[in-house]
Amino acid sequence: MNPIAMTFIQGPVVEEEVRLTLVELCQACSAEEEHVLAWVFEGALEPVGESPQDWRFTGDSLRRARLALRLTRDLEINPPGVALALDLLDDIAMLRAKLQRIGVR
Repeated sequence: MNPIAMTFIQGPVVEEEVRLTLVELCQACSAEEEHVLAWVFEGALEPVGESPQDWRFTGDSLRRARLALRLTRDLEINPPGVALALDLLDDIAMLRAKLQRIGVR
C-alpha cells in the first residue's frame, strides 16, 4: 500500500466576500489604526473606497494585516519593508503552488 500524505492547515476561515471597515479590521487583527493607515499608504493593504471612512477590506487584507503586524512587532520592520516582505511572501506562495501543480517538490 502507498502511504497517504496528509497536510493539516490550522487557522480561522474568513470568507473572501467579507468586507471589513477600518475599525473592524483593526479590531480583528489587534492593530492600531495608524499602522493600518501606514500599510495602506505603502500598498501593503488595498482597501476599496475613497476615504478611510468608506474603506472596505477583504478577508485577504485581514490575513495580510495580521502578518504585517507580526512583521512590525516581532522584527521591527517599517511600513515600506512590510509592504515589500508581504509581496515577496505572496510571490513565494504563488511559485510554490505552481511547482506543486506541476508535481515538483
